[in-house]
Amino acid sequence: MAVAPSLAVAEWVWQQQSLWSQTAGRLKREINRWRSLTLGLTIMGAVLATLGTQVASLSTDTGKVLAWLAAIAVAVTPVTVARAGRPGVQAWTRARSVSEALKSELYTLLAGVTPYRGADREQMLRSRAGDILSDADDLAHHTVDLHPATRTLPAVHDVDSYCTQRVTEQIVGYYRPQARRLQRRLRLIRAVEVILALAVAALSATAAALEIRSASVWVPVGTTLAAAVTAHVAATRYEFLLIEYSRTAAQLERLRDGHQQPTEPGAQEGVDDAFVAACERVISIQNEGWMAKLATEATT
Repeated sequence: MAVAPSLAVAEWVWQQQSLWSQTAGRLKREINRWRSLTLGLTIMGAVLATLGTQVASLSTDTGKVLAWLAAIAVAVTPVTVARAGRPGVQAWTRARSVSEALKSELYTLLAGVTPYRGADREQMLRSRAGDILSDADDLAHHTVDLHPATRTLPAVHDVDSYCTQRVTEQIVGYYRPQARRLQRRLRLIRAVEVILALAVAALSATAAALEIRSASVWVPVGTTLAAAVTAHVAATRYEFLLIEYSRTAAQLERLRDGHQQPTEPGAQEGVDDAFVAACERVISIQNEGWMAKLATEATT
């Protein structure tokens, strides 16, 4: 049975994890806001520019105002794109990496497996957590106005409780719900894309058949809207994340369901060490994989 660690170091790590989790969450929300604003400005610019040309024949002043608003939307768009670009994405992914690395170290300690089996486990945890935090010193300013959430340590004291509180909770409390959420969003966005495509086709057919110029000028607008929605989906990487979350949940389920008590005397420690290491490796690979992809694609 694992020896219970002293709570002081574990609680400090848990507090640091809370700070960096909040930091990552805030940075992600900022990126999402800028991306949504970019989408909105792109739509507004296309719609107002076209509407302005049509309204100008009825009211010159109104047409000028609409054209002016459209020009502002177009001019501001590069700024919003930049705010959701490489620096922001890298800061977010690195903060998330710190949070997840601290969580992994803490759960490994609480499970009482290698490398936290010795009497120096608390010192080792402090040292390893310190190294993780040192690598993100340049991001520490993002945490200065945050406070650790009030929460107890995870109820983990051996490998069985680790399996329940860490592995199963990740599956049913995070990966599966996230996959379902992304799937719903993708279905909604795909429906919007189909509607826009049908609208563009209808406008094109109407303009060609009836020679209605007022309809034909909206065809490029519809095409622009469809392209903007597609670009927004590509930036959020919904499809990639859906696959990653589903795959990781399946891998953790296989590890959990395949974890059995050894039949040979004295083999328990080795089996437990391998199980926890495998689970943490799966979670780490998933996190590092999507973070690396997002950070890399933000540079292109």
